[in-house]
Amino acid sequence: MNNFSRYALVTAFALFLSGCISRTEQPPAPVEEVKPGVEQPVEPTQPVPTVPTVPSVPEQPGPIEHQEQPAQPTPRERHYDWNGAMQPMVGKMLQAQGVTAGSVLLVDSVNNRTNGSLNAGEATETLRNALANNGKFTLVSAQQLAVAKQQLGLSAQDSLGSRSKAIGIARNVGAQYVLYSSATGNINSPALQMQLMLVQTGEIIWSGKGAVQQQ
Repeated sequence: MNNFSRYALVTAFALFLSGCISRTEQPPAPVEEVKPGVEQPVEPTQPVPTVPTVPSVPEQPGPIEHQEQPAQPTPRERHYDWNGAMQPMVGKMLQAQGVTAGSVLLVDSVNNRTNGSLNAGEATETLRNALANNGKFTLVSAQQLAVAKQQLGLSAQDSLGSRSKAIGIARNVGAQYVLYSSATGNINSPALQMQLMLVQTGEIIWSGKGAVQQQ
């Protein structure tokens, strides 16, 4: 009887322990059944972070050195012996027949009729100086001539260009004679032509021509 009681007590204690253990164990997680033909959701993958690249700074070019352009040759300025050509011609003109002493003379600007460029203003000034204190003509002043040219719409440095214009402006300033001059021919050795005209009729009462030398 004692042996049976001990056996029953041990058995009851063993059952008690097995019940405690079974209550503490967690049931395994249920396994999801994969159904054929059903697309399973895919967890989104985290994008790999990209590191921005720093653009490389191009090397700054140095200052651009400008090559010096070769200097353009300065056009050769020609100088002429206007006085040497004009003095003999003016002397002959003052002795021409049919010239009334004391008359008013308009000296037109020297016209450039050559094949190049020359300083016609210098030639005109030399001509006026050659006629200064000539004892036969009273010259129309440069100021009077400039005003008359302005009335025609010309600048003071412009030549009248034609004999008819020279005669017309001479009438406006009250001159009786016009001295029309022009440089002609080759620019390296031009010729000077002069014509003394009567304003009233336009008649040429004297003409002359002479070579002009370069200095």
